[in-house]
Amino acid sequence: MSKVCVIGAGSSGIAACQVLQARGIDFDCYESGSAVGGNWRYLNDNGMSSAYRSLHINTSREIMEYKSFPMRHDYPTYPNHRQIAQYLDRFVDNFGLRERIRFRTEVVRVEPVDSAGKRSWDVTVRERDAEETTTTRYAAVIVANGHHWDARWPEPAFPGADTFTGTQVHSHYYKTFDDYEGKRVLVLGIGNSACDIAVETSKVSDRTFLAMRRGAHVIPKYVFGMPTDHLTTSPIARYLPFAAQRAILSLVMRAGRGNVTSYGLPKPDHRIASAHPTISDEILVRLGHGDIVVKPNIARFDGDTVRFDDGSSEQIDIVVYCTGYKISFPFLDDSVINPQDNEISLFHRVVDPANPGLYFLGLVQPLGAIMPLAEAQAEWIADLLDGSATLPSDAEMRQEITAYHRHLDKRYVRSKRHTIQVDFLNHLAELRTERRAGSRRGGQSRALGAGAASVPAAR
Repeated sequence: MSKVCVIGAGSSGIAACQVLQARGIDFDCYESGSAVGGNWRYLNDNGMSSAYRSLHINTSREIMEYKSFPMRHDYPTYPNHRQIAQYLDRFVDNFGLRERIRFRTEVVRVEPVDSAGKRSWDVTVRERDAEETTTTRYAAVIVANGHHWDARWPEPAFPGADTFTGTQVHSHYYKTFDDYEGKRVLVLGIGNSACDIAVETSKVSDRTFLAMRRGAHVIPKYVFGMPTDHLTTSPIARYLPFAAQRAILSLVMRAGRGNVTSYGLPKPDHRIASAHPTISDEILVRLGHGDIVVKPNIARFDGDTVRFDDGSSEQIDIVVYCTGYKISFPFLDDSVINPQDNEISLFHRVVDPANPGLYFLGLVQPLGAIMPLAEAQAEWIADLLDGSATLPSDAEMRQEITAYHRHLDKRYVRSKRHTIQVDFLNHLAELRTERRAGSRRGGQSRALGAGAASVPAAR
């Protein structure tokens, strides 16, 4: 009953395993695929990776690496998915974690069990090579199943989509440009995947169109010879208020890139840093060359023709929907947690106040990289599990959650894409602050004789 269950051996799940092992907390880790790496394992046999063959990271090596295990210095600034998968392999082997992970084992159900005033969790798993299931009771569960695997298609579907004679595919299933040679391709979206896919298909297609509902601020990977995301950990981000940071970023983008409308993109209807950034060096060049044609949003389909909001139309062979993902936990009943429209209420993006012992790891969309944030979140979870820290009251946790949602509403464009946004340094700082506060609460409880001897920690 002191054992913890970790769901997933992607970049967040293995971070949890490393921290738990270092802290002497017993755990089982279940991974439905045959290898670690999750989203970064190209053609992962768990079917959940959205990586395509040409994928490179859009956060730099120095920002993305784990604090406990830096990347090799001979890696490029922006490694490809194969190099990241190799790095994650080395991570688990360096810490001796591979034998602790049960591969090809799917978690099919996680259920709360209340007994004698305490909550534990029954976790049912199924080995992919067998039919039978087994159930084990755990004191706590760490959910690290990722949030870029359950494809979100247009909701509702565009009028006439069911009559379209061409092919419709979600970007999750895009792997190579082979099927796009000589075709007329329409990519819908203006996020990172949309730009990558539009750039790649434009090199082999008969014509590539890029349609979007609204404009975006396109940020290059380098500014003044420096990786752009280094700004997220620079003195600018550490010491200046957000308004000043935004003003400086706007000036830097204007000086280094110019106005996005000069490349044929629509003017964004929001200020920079009010939406998750679109990071691409190549998209502006391909637009400038005329290799990609910009279109407004789809209005409707008509046979082999796509009609757009401006009244124009094009014959299209393949439509690629880059419309994001759903936050999904298929092993949890909706009565436990239900992320409707990607809305989820977690204390510091980790703890569900309604379900003691249930933790979510890496469930953030940072301006920066997830991996070091997941590592820091795991350290806080370990504090709660080993009793060195405790949580505040339900009322205090819900107050923080409400403040977080108000912050999102104030800063970001209202979208299902912006429900779990965090700033890299700010999130690290709030985790450090809560760990200190939790440690003080834990010390006070022990002084009063309440203690925190069992997992999960008492509130």
